[in-house]
Amino acid sequence: GNSNKLARTAGISIANEPGKTIFNPLFVFGQSGVGKTHLANSIGVMTKQLHPEKRILYVSANTFQIQYTDAVRNNTVNDFLNFYQTIDLLIVDDIQEFAGKTGTQNTFFHIFNHLHQTGKQLVLTSDRSPAVMQGLEQRLLTRFKWGLSAEIEKPDFDLRKSILENKIYHDGLEIPEEIINYIAEYVTDNVRDLEGTIASLLAHSTLVDMPLNLDLAEKIVSRIVNVKRIDH
Repeated sequence: GNSNKLARTAGISIANEPGKTIFNPLFVFGQSGVGKTHLANSIGVMTKQLHPEKRILYVSANTFQIQYTDAVRNNTVNDFLNFYQTIDLLIVDDIQEFAGKTGTQNTFFHIFNHLHQTGKQLVLTSDRSPAVMQGLEQRLLTRFKWGLSAEIEKPDFDLRKSILENKIYHDGLEIPEEIINYIAEYVTDNVRDLEGTIASLLAHSTLVDMPLNLDLAEKIVSRIVNVKRIDH
């Protein structure tokens, strides 16, 4: 869809030629639940399929932080650095969590520089753009802007409907189109809410044996988002 087209296209280019595109780093940002982690993992999976010899690592910023803290405590920071400098495609999720962590930022700065200078690929995700990130060193923020900053926006109606139909199909469900349209119209913020609505709908209809109709859909959607009830 239009909301994720730029980030997805850049991701495919990276998977085809990691480290050789102008999208280095690829910095993907957007609100929670719009698909940043999903895209980041997809880039890693596709790269591994096309380049099985490459070393690819997906790591959350929180896990990186814990690994770094353990390395300092165990006096193995050099091993930690050496390991990260062997990676061909490094994907760091939720990079905003480095805010205020000076030691982690310094170490990541050296890793970033080494990988970038040796033609390796970096993909970073965040819940905000580099322009509004607080608590990160300017030298890091500058590097985050070297490649492409791509926002994943909230999915539009057509994309929301496609996501719902895809999930319903894969789950082997049959849900009337008017219900799908209703959910797609009102559950607008993120994909997790869309999937949660379908799960609730299924639970109510199978476990409590309630008919799968618009009334049930309205009841479930109203628990997830504020809906002004409309007359049908």
